[in-house]
Formats: sequence, C-alpha cells, structure tokens
Amino acid sequence: MTSIALNWINGQWVDSGVHKESINPATYEVIGTYADATLADAEAAVAAAKYAFKHSQWKSNRTLRAKVLHEMADLFEQYTPDLIEILSTENGKVKPEAEFEVTMVPSKLRYWAAKVLTEYGRALEPKAGSFSIVLREPMGVAGVIAPWNSPVVLMIRSLAPALAAGTTTVIKLPGQTAQTNALISKIFSEIKSLPQGVINLFSESGADGSKHLVDSPDVPVISFTGSTATGRAISANGAKYLKRFGLELGGKTPMLVFNDANLDAVLPKLEKALTIFAGQFCMTGSRLLVQRGVADEVRKRLAARLENVKAGPASDPTSDMGPIIDKANVARINDVVEAAIAQGAKVIVRGGPITEGELAKGAFYLPTLLEVTDPHMDIVQKETFGPVLTMQVFDTEREAIELANNSEYGLSASIWTRDVDRPLRVARELASGTIWVNDWAVIYDEFEEGGFNQSGLGRMNGVAAMDDFIEYKHITITTGVVA
Repeated sequence: MTSIALNWINGQWVDSGVHKESINPATYEVIGTYADATLADAEAAVAAAKYAFKHSQWKSNRTLRAKVLHEMADLFEQYTPDLIEILSTENGKVKPEAEFEVTMVPSKLRYWAAKVLTEYGRALEPKAGSFSIVLREPMGVAGVIAPWNSPVVLMIRSLAPALAAGTTTVIKLPGQTAQTNALISKIFSEIKSLPQGVINLFSESGADGSKHLVDSPDVPVISFTGSTATGRAISANGAKYLKRFGLELGGKTPMLVFNDANLDAVLPKLEKALTIFAGQFCMTGSRLLVQRGVADEVRKRLAARLENVKAGPASDPTSDMGPIIDKANVARINDVVEAAIAQGAKVIVRGGPITEGELAKGAFYLPTLLEVTDPHMDIVQKETFGPVLTMQVFDTEREAIELANNSEYGLSASIWTRDVDRPLRVARELASGTIWVNDWAVIYDEFEEGGFNQSGLGRMNGVAAMDDFIEYKHITITTGVVA
C-alpha cells in the first residue's frame, strides 16, 4: 500500500486517480488522502465478483467459506487496536465507543463460520419412488452498502452472512471513513485462503458506485444500511430486475419510562442512548415518553446529566461524546432544532454547536432536550441523527403505546418498569423489531435485528440474515419402486 488509501478490487490495490482528503471531524485537520472510486472501479469490482462466483469453488465449498471467516475473525482481532485508533480519529467516536464497535466483529464472523457448517436444505420422499431435494444456493454477487456512522461492524453484519451463504461480494463504503476502509481492506488482503475476487471494497464520496450496484443486473442482491429515503429510492430503482433487498433503515426509538421504573438505572441509559456516537445511530433513544408521576424528576435529573456531558476529541480520554461527522451536519441538526423551537417545543436543555474555544474548530453539537405536546411535529416524527431528544408526558399505558407507535419507523423501543407483567404486555403492542426491557442497545449475533414499517426489510443478525442471499432450488427424482 502507499500513503493514499486505495480501493481493493480483484485482489489488487487500485488507485482511481481521483484523490480526496480525509479529515478528523474533531479538529478538521487532514489525516490522509484516499482514492475516490469512480464508476469504472465499481464496474471492475462487479466483474471480478461475477467471475469469482462462476469460476472459483467459493459457492460450493462450505469448508473453505468457514475457514475464511475464521481467518478473518483472527485478523480483525489482531488489528483491533489499529482499527479503534483510526475509527475514533476519522469517525469521531470516543475510544470506548470505537472499541465497542470493533470488538463486536470477531464474534459475528465466528458465528457465521459455524452456520456455514450447519447450513442444509431438506429431502423427502413425497410418494413411493419419488424423491425431492431442496437446495439452498447462493444468489450470485451481493452488493453491500454500509454507512459512515459505524462502518466496521455494519459492513461486517452484512458481509458475514453473504459470505456464509456463498455469494461473492462488492462493498461500497463512504469516503468519510476511507482511512478506516483501507485498513479493513488490508485485513481482507491478508486472508490467505480467500479466493481472488470474492471480496471487493471501494470508497466513494458520491453515489455513482452505489448506483451501479443497484442498477447492475449482475448484482441480484443488495444489503443496505442507511436512511429510509435512500432505501425507498434504491428499492424502486432495483425493481426492474426484481432485485432482492435487505434493508436496515431509519429509526426514532421511543424510551417508555413508567412511574415504577428504577430511575437510578434509567437515567444513565437515557443519557447514553442519546449521546453514543453523538446521536448518529439508527437506534438512538431520541423519543422519551415519561409517565406523569415521575416526569418532573426525570426532567430535572436528565437535564442535569445532559448539561454535564463533556464533548471532545477521541484523543482526550475524558471526553464523553465525540463530534458530529462534519460541520454540514452540525448546521443541519441545528436547523431542525431551531424549527422545532419556533413550532412550540419547550427548551429544557439547549446544547447546540460549540462556537468558542478550541473545540469550535471541529464539528461538535452538545446534547439538546426539548419537551413537546404535539406528537406530529417534525422533531418527533423525523430522524434527526444527532444528540437531540424530545420528551413527552403520558398518563396511561395505552397512551404510551399509542405515542410510541405514532411513527413511520419501527426499528427499536425500550421499556422501563418494575412491574412483572407490564413489559411483555406492552412489548406485544409495540410495532418495533427490537424491544429492550430495562435496558437499551443489547444486540446478540444469534438473534435477528431489523425494523417494522419504514425501518427496513428483512433481518440482520440471527439465522434469518442468510435468507437475503439464498435461492431455493427444488429437484425431484422419480426412480419408481421395485417390482
């Protein structure tokens, strides 16, 4: 490799010839240069993956696939310190959050390595002398499109089941994390058992490469993590090929706090649910629903916690929260908050952009808490993707459920109560793909993750994740019976 972060296509480092700078969003200092992928790079990546699918043993050799996934897990463990360092620098996450992301990767890879060896179809003799076999076969080339907010784990979350299924892959990652992407590619380049062309990865600042993955008839399946608007757009564009889509999209996670909740346990989680990744997380706890009996105490104590959150660069170990990905998004978030205040939202904590001192050089936005009474306001209904929390007060269990479900999203929800019966009763009524009781952001490799309504299609993690990359083939054999 050179000092320029290059793309990894068909087992080779590729320089697009178009170079852009990578920045540290905490300081806006340039930390490197990357080769911004072109349409030609995306086309080459798809061609390489298509060739590997047709001409290598990847799709048919499950032992090889398991071996590669184990080797990949070992290498991600080996490079964990380096990944944490570059991710926190380039993405802005404070070190514990970067560590949280990176250390989730090896277990996912080992889970799917195990699933490869237990993957099977089924066989049956429907009638005498007639045998039927159902095979689960890989679809071909899979396109993986992951976002900048958690590029390491969200990419692996799609890639691992795709590889386990036997598809070959083309990965598009955003230019905002190009230095991190290059280190991931270096890991791929060191997997000794990996056939050439099975994994291809490019970074781009625009969308030409992504559009090619969606538009190409040679890429029958797309696994995408990102906004609901983009998910709708690519689904429409891929419809002409009846393309398979696995989509994890936006969220507006409600946190339901009942009168009998243990506030000493609740409040630290509410704070972290808002500030982790600076609120740039699809499962950010951005809607706080509080029962009236504890509303005053929650409002007062949570406000004190949010006002004491220390924003700062990942290089400062005392930082509680890192920066937004860039200054353009700081301005966008601030416009959303100002519009909500103009529409009647009550300010409990007004954080906002840091405009003075050393941190003003970076893209920092302090936590903001707004209390609202109108559940139809944009600040309640639309994903903010920043550390902005709305608070609504409810009286009854039914009202809490109705407020929580009053959203086009349905990715996740959190219920806080010490009542033994309420959690399951309420959870059954919530239109969300993941629901936590007295906790938040608990994810397991073995269990499905994904959204209801406009929060997605299909599932990531768990046994269902492989289904996005699989076709079923029925073979029937008529042998007759012995006369």
